[in-house]
Amino acid sequence: MTSVTAAIARDLASSGALRASINLGNPVLARGTPTAPTGVTVDLAREISARLDVPVEFVCFDAARKSYEAMQAGQADICFLAIEPAREAEVAFTAPYVVIEVVRGEEGADEFCAQGLEVAAGIRQPMTEFVETHPNVRLIEARFMQIQQAVGTTTTRRPETVQFLRDIVEELKASGFVADALRRANQSGATIAPPG
Repeated sequence: MTSVTAAIARDLASSGALRASINLGNPVLARGTPTAPTGVTVDLAREISARLDVPVEFVCFDAARKSYEAMQAGQADICFLAIEPAREAEVAFTAPYVVIEVVRGEEGADEFCAQGLEVAAGIRQPMTEFVETHPNVRLIEARFMQIQQAVGTTTTRRPETVQFLRDIVEELKASGFVADALRRANQSGATIAPPG
């Protein structure tokens, strides 16, 4: 089990609670409401807070950008984001915990229907659900792209704090915790990231 020191707990949860920024806009990662979020990111945040022996507080948003901005503004201690080079200057990322097939932009299925388009791209799981209820369309099996989702915190954290997050993500992938969280959230189509 990944070890944690009092110094790491103080560094990561200086308010006395772990404030986790949750993106409810990505149903593969989280669902529910700001007062009752669920999903793999919520389970990961709860487990990290338990290891730190502090309560968890969820700060929920409807987009990854808002989740990132909340952490940057000091309103959250950790976030769950796609690893992007532009963010790495300000976010200390763990290795990815899950890989999802996704494309940025407005919801693909809504635009597809509204504009009578011939093709749409979006997060595979919601697109699969859409295709199941619309027999006149089909899902192309080849992936459009993959996004590596990781736990992030600010780069101002102590090196041992960042290493704690990296170690716990690897442990939770290896132990089956991430896979179990995805199953509980009915997201079995998401892929567990390989060891970092």
